[in-house]
Amino acid sequence: MTDRAKPHADQSPIVGIDLGTTNSLVAFFANNQPRVLGDESEQIVPSVVRYEDNRVVVGHDARSRAVEFPKSTISSIKRLMGRSLEDAAGDAEFLSYDIVDGPNNTARAKLPSGRVISPQEVSAEILRDLKRRASESLGIEVSRAVVTVPAYFDDAQRQATRDAGRLAGLDVVRIVNEPTAAALAYGLGTQSTDTARTVVVYDLGGGTFDVSILRLTPATEEGQTSFFQVLATAGDTHLGGDDIDQQLVKLFLAEIRDQLGLGKDIADLDAFGPETRRALIGFAESVKMKLSTEDAATVRIDLGDGRIYERTITREKLEAIMEPWVERTMVACKRAIADARRAPGGDSLEIDSIILVGGSTRVPLVRKRVAELFEMEPYTALDPDRVVALGAAVQAGIMSGEASGMLLLDVIPLSLGIETQGSAMAKLITANSTVPSRATEMFSTSVDGQTSIKINVLQGEREMAEHCRSLGEFHLLGLPPMPAGIPQLEVEFLVDASGVLAVSAHEKRSGKRASLQVIPNHGLSREEIDQIEADSLTHAREDMTRHRIVDLIVNSKLDVKWIGERFAKYGGKLEPDNRQNLEHLLAALQGLIVNAEKNWESVDADEFYKAKQDLDNASVRLQEIGITESLRED
Repeated sequence: MTDRAKPHADQSPIVGIDLGTTNSLVAFFANNQPRVLGDESEQIVPSVVRYEDNRVVVGHDARSRAVEFPKSTISSIKRLMGRSLEDAAGDAEFLSYDIVDGPNNTARAKLPSGRVISPQEVSAEILRDLKRRASESLGIEVSRAVVTVPAYFDDAQRQATRDAGRLAGLDVVRIVNEPTAAALAYGLGTQSTDTARTVVVYDLGGGTFDVSILRLTPATEEGQTSFFQVLATAGDTHLGGDDIDQQLVKLFLAEIRDQLGLGKDIADLDAFGPETRRALIGFAESVKMKLSTEDAATVRIDLGDGRIYERTITREKLEAIMEPWVERTMVACKRAIADARRAPGGDSLEIDSIILVGGSTRVPLVRKRVAELFEMEPYTALDPDRVVALGAAVQAGIMSGEASGMLLLDVIPLSLGIETQGSAMAKLITANSTVPSRATEMFSTSVDGQTSIKINVLQGEREMAEHCRSLGEFHLLGLPPMPAGIPQLEVEFLVDASGVLAVSAHEKRSGKRASLQVIPNHGLSREEIDQIEADSLTHAREDMTRHRIVDLIVNSKLDVKWIGERFAKYGGKLEPDNRQNLEHLLAALQGLIVNAEKNWESVDADEFYKAKQDLDNASVRLQEIGITESLRED
């Protein structure tokens, strides 16, 4: 069944995607409103990927069987996007899979098979699944998307997100900050008002926290444009529900050590196997979610050998654990308010609404603290799990022309600049500048006869390069020797509407030029992306055949099970020829399943498909008998 919100046949649809740490969704804008695509029960796709020998499993099945396959099930991958192994050290002990150091100082996941995969490749699997769901819902191939990221994602993380889309076969036409997307969804329902509103979006998800302050200016006359202008943003890309889960696991471990007398060797998760580590995180998630609606939750963990850990955790205890983390969000909110007051027209800042986004905002303590800080009750009519995807769809609608009369003015989260003499940070574009944004600055040399200049591109708010994040380096080569101070080096920064940076340099006396779209120190290189894409094309036919056979194995196993059960129960009532033929077809399909599982290349996909169809057709008579007998039994 296709979704009613269907694009015109001659259009390439643009969908909105919320690529979340815990869950992901895809939405589409049509008929003047956004809607999440897919059946109600399957709209939210867990951001979990399991790698098997012959296939990749995404979503609910991957999450529900994570304890069975802890080493090959990848979750919370968003926390590793654009990060180094050192960045990921705090999360590593709480992940059931192995994290290793990859090229360009990137954190990557290592599977039991020995294969090492990047966060971009894992995210691409999630995006590929969302792309398939959207294409099926809309009845037309989807190849373009607006993808959301935390507002405080830096350039490396934004580049990584765009690369993940490319690997999934998606043209990421725009990257939108998650709180900004939520404001778009909120603003769509307030267009009838003729007064400007200032809203705060408080976004606490599974892995990240953002707060943005926006001014929503509605169109007062027909044909005018509504403006969604971000005044300020602040946040933490390593603060979310995952951190609370980790604190609960630490509580479990401390009490297991004390109650069961296991000694200091049980001080951390390294003492357990991957299955237990994954299970402990699962218990923590369940406790946290239950305490959002109830006053107490019981956890019972069987550690084997007759060792049972059991305890009841109260909401009061959870809130005591969460308090330092929630306080960090309050500090960020205060910083955003201060920055917004410095924005043009922000000196008389008055907040009209607080919008809550992200599953972690369901925790009562969070809502209480937000209400206390802003002295008003948060607006909770929007589903915190779906609002970002809906807002992404609104932006997609703006870009496709479906949602007219709206303009989004977003900002960059962190200042951008270059390292200068003495390892200082020279800021060219400051934090909370509206995007797209362009800035140029003139520099020169400090050494006589210098024939090359190294440009180290930085991001951050500190004054020294060592305290900022290096996004990458490039060299302007072949300069004629000149005295110090004579070269005239013009450096230009250009940040596009997605917040992604491109840098160019021009030495005016010699005419030498250099430019690049910054390859982050913690990102995939262009060569890696090209190679991954080339490999996908080279092995496309092989991969499609393999995928088809894997699907046939899964579906044929179900057929054999269901038909086999009915045959065992009602086969004696079949005519002898039908019974014999069905026995033969069942055995033939079972043989193909066994062979395909041993070596998929040994099986002809068309033959496999025909054997399945033959069994399905031959089982019609058996199904009729089964229905008749079931009615009699009733």
